[in-house]
Amino acid sequence: MFFKRKPKQQNNETMDMARIPKHIGIIMDGNGRWAKSKGLPRKAGHRQGAKTIENITDYCASIGVEVITAYAFSTENWNRPKEEVDALMDLLYEYLIQVEEKFKNDRTKFMVSGDVSRFSPKLQEAIAHAIDVTKDGDRIIINLALNYGGRDEIVRASKKLYGDICENKLSVDDVNEEVFSRYLDTYGLPEVDLIIRPSGEQRLSNFLLWQAAYAEFWYSDICWPDFSSADMDAAIIAYQKRDRRYGGV
Repeated sequence: MFFKRKPKQQNNETMDMARIPKHIGIIMDGNGRWAKSKGLPRKAGHRQGAKTIENITDYCASIGVEVITAYAFSTENWNRPKEEVDALMDLLYEYLIQVEEKFKNDRTKFMVSGDVSRFSPKLQEAIAHAIDVTKDGDRIIINLALNYGGRDEIVRASKKLYGDICENKLSVDDVNEEVFSRYLDTYGLPEVDLIIRPSGEQRLSNFLLWQAAYAEFWYSDICWPDFSSADMDAAIIAYQKRDRRYGGV
């Protein structure tokens, strides 16, 4: 289902606070288009998008969402122009060095999904530090998908699983969906309930392929930098109207 953005005053529906999704995945799409529409460089769109995820994380924490997994940089994004990739790396570093100040006091836990080994040593160190200083956060988890691809995650998980089988830590007969999920980047997090993609596109783009098996989807034509708490409300209200049968009747 595709939802067009409506003026706030037209939406008189309210959320059921007892049925807030625990884990929301967000494909932060439309930064470049937002910037172009305003005559700005693409990096300006990414910078505004970073401010939006901060605001949305705070809002989601206030209504009881436990985890946000935000698609920040995909395994395919390396194919973008070097200037844009470099700007994204700089923006990511700026974000990371502020994590301790921003998150530690408000009990936000920072996590990462993806293969960070391709990042510079400086970035890897900043990621490790951000994870460490926020590890006791119990208000909300912000899980950034960095150099992440759903297919890549499944391949990496398969290699780790195979290694454990070869070392006799696990029998192949023991392998099932539950066991396999322990090797994924999101192990320990609640199931993904809702995936949001703004900017008009209606595809997963290699995001949380395993985890999305029974997630609900919400699309809109809003570019990510313009995404607001009212838009999050609309997505959650739509989610609450769904009949989640998990393959049953």
